[in-house]
Amino acid sequence: MKTQNNKAWFLVLPVLILVSISAIIPLMTVVNYSVQDTFGNNEFFWVGTEWFQEVLNSERFLNALKRTLLFSALILAIEIPLGIFIALAMPKRGIGVSFCLVLMALPLLIPWNVVGTIWQVFGRVDIGLLGHGLASLGFDYNYTQNVFDAWVTLIIMDVWHWTSLVVLLCYSGLVAIPEVYYQAARIDGASRWSVFRFIQLPKIKRVLLIAVLLRFMDSFMIYTEPFVVTGGGPGNSTTFLSIDLVQMAVGQFDLGPAAAMSLVYFLIILLVCWIFYTIMTSFDAQAAASQKKG
Repeated sequence: MKTQNNKAWFLVLPVLILVSISAIIPLMTVVNYSVQDTFGNNEFFWVGTEWFQEVLNSERFLNALKRTLLFSALILAIEIPLGIFIALAMPKRGIGVSFCLVLMALPLLIPWNVVGTIWQVFGRVDIGLLGHGLASLGFDYNYTQNVFDAWVTLIIMDVWHWTSLVVLLCYSGLVAIPEVYYQAARIDGASRWSVFRFIQLPKIKRVLLIAVLLRFMDSFMIYTEPFVVTGGGPGNSTTFLSIDLVQMAVGQFDLGPAAAMSLVYFLIILLVCWIFYTIMTSFDAQAAASQKKG
């Protein structure tokens, strides 16, 4: 009879302790603040779901949520197709592979606050190359005063910073496709579009799922870049949920509503990611079932 050795749990125990300290304990603290109120001196009063009702019924929260969802939708609509296109255009062998991979990885190495500072200076009308160049061409561009210009600047900045992640993920999926599929397509006389639709796209669905999930979570939680570039302005036009949450918690010191908003924020991210994952996995299961029938 084979005996079970549980000593391996001692190797996992430090990780569990670290996760508890860095994640679970702060989360429980936020939950504690979300159901209580305090008037100082570390005295708390039970308020139940009052803060959650206040947040969910707040027009301020709903407007920030709409702006955040719109930003994430635009980012996904641009970066996913663009990332696939660039990955398809990259060489699959030769010295150009290393050059392209390094070039794609460079934007991902830049810290978020540095990215915001770069684009803040880049878009300035007086000294920025982009702002001064557009002004010289006769365009009335000013991301600090015009809402449309602010949104375009933030979207272009995010596309420049994070499209490389989608490219690298898609490229890894493309190079993993066996050559026999392409040989069969050439024998059948398949067009370039047919190769992409029936061979490449189905084979990279899994990495596309990862790309969509990562880019949604990152864009939905974006804070540093828009805070550095626009500060949430002009007005509240680029005040996303993350910026609004920090303003409520740090600027106004409303810990109860801020804790409730952070939990709602967290649950929205979990819900949308679960929907994405369910849809993609169902498509994958349907494709596998059709292949078995065929």
